[in-house]
Amino acid sequence: MKKKIAIIGASYLQEPLIQKAKNIGLETHVFAWEVGDPGETLADYFYPISIIEKEQITEICNNLKIDGICTIASDLAVKTVNYVANRLGLPGNSLESTQLSTDKVRMREIFNKYSDPSCKSRVVFPEDNPLNKIEATHSWPLIIKPSDRSGSRGIYLANTESEIIEGVNAARQESFNQVVLIEDYVLGDEYSVEYISQNGKHHFLTATKKLTTGAPHFIEKGHIQPSGLSVQMIEKVKKVVEHALNSLDIKQGASHTEIKIYKDDITIIEIGARMGGDCIGSHLVPLTTGYDYCRMVIECALNWPISMDIHEHHQSAEVHFIMDDKELLNFKKTLQVENNVTAIPYLRSSQHEEVKDSSTRLGCYIIANN
Repeated sequence: MKKKIAIIGASYLQEPLIQKAKNIGLETHVFAWEVGDPGETLADYFYPISIIEKEQITEICNNLKIDGICTIASDLAVKTVNYVANRLGLPGNSLESTQLSTDKVRMREIFNKYSDPSCKSRVVFPEDNPLNKIEATHSWPLIIKPSDRSGSRGIYLANTESEIIEGVNAARQESFNQVVLIEDYVLGDEYSVEYISQNGKHHFLTATKKLTTGAPHFIEKGHIQPSGLSVQMIEKVKKVVEHALNSLDIKQGASHTEIKIYKDDITIIEIGARMGGDCIGSHLVPLTTGYDYCRMVIECALNWPISMDIHEHHQSAEVHFIMDDKELLNFKKTLQVENNVTAIPYLRSSQHEEVKDSSTRLGCYIIANN
């Protein structure tokens, strides 16, 4: 009899996970709001249920006698995954750990408690005047962000008091809980770090160089592996990240840590207890390291030993996001002559609107180099 695995989410981000589960020979049960995403037809069984309906999904998974549950690249889906896992006695992180990794307020508190290198942060609740949270001696600029969102949603750079007010109001519109953070701006280049963990043992997979649009929204427009960091710096990064994973009590599954490095100083921006989005984990990691990251996520969900086998891979790989009509046109022209584009996870028609976060980008493509 086939093992049954539940997957939360059906978008293009989840498609590699669903396909990997099917390739392994698992029976796939996918839960998501029905909007025509690829996972809806790829799954063996699709349930048109919002991913936030934890109780309903738990009841269905219990009746199905699901053997494991997982997701990739979504903080919102992680909450449901671990809720169901804890209710049904399946592998997953604790509910407390889930809160720590999805609420940036709690995350900063834990980083401060356990001396993990992080930036100074001020919490602005709905009833607060944000200007009362700022010290007279603070340095400009400041970063404003929702406490409970990802994908560059609601991020703003403020250089004046009026921009603080505007940024906090805008960030609240993106937040589920209306709580906003005002943080010191951290200098340095941006990187992300991918891990897989099982029973509290952490396995480093790779680091990624991040490219963004810069101020004011810092939307991610590309990722490159390998990161270009020295062996010595990678070892330093590993110590910092593993300590922080333990601080957040992340013991099971993938994790995605965003950091900045300035000279020799490492600052943790945030950690997600899930695979990095933007095709970092699903595409770049296997292309550049040979690790089957999606399979590892599934193995953790089923409590199978993690396979650390290294398969054939490329010297480097990049994912690039299309940010406007001009880039979309240039990409379509380039595609006719380039032969190292290995995947096009999605393209959408332009709405001639400003790209303000990851969800409004026009598409992406992946390049692999021998």
